[in-house]
Amino acid sequence: MIELCAFFSHLCNLSLEIDMSEEAVDATGGDPLNSVADALDAAVQAARDGVSDAASAASRAVPVVGGVLSSLTYKACYGVSYGVVFPTMFVVNLVPKENAAVHGFIDGARAAMDLIEEMKAKNSAGPTAGEASASPSS
Repeated sequence: MIELCAFFSHLCNLSLEIDMSEEAVDATGGDPLNSVADALDAAVQAARDGVSDAASAASRAVPVVGGVLSSLTYKACYGVSYGVVFPTMFVVNLVPKENAAVHGFIDGARAAMDLIEEMKAKNSAGPTAGEASASPSS
């Protein structure tokens, strides 16, 4: 019985497909070339719609990717900063404040900052007269 129902169902579907193809031929005036041209036109339009859909999907994805990269950059910088500052501050708080080692660290840090300031001032002032004459000219 089930096989008989399946056979009739297949027969009805086949009949429906034949009727639809005859309607398509009748709509194009019976010319198969017009039917092919219509099918190609529909395929080209579908491809254009696909490109448009892909472009809009890409334009929606760019801000998402930018947000993910921004978040990743923030988390990486946060981790590096925390990884450097926490152990340093932990050690600084363990060392007693009034001893020769602490005074040496403080004086060394000040000397390094002074040297950096001198280098910045020297670079922003430009070459001096002695350095300008010593450089080879073209």
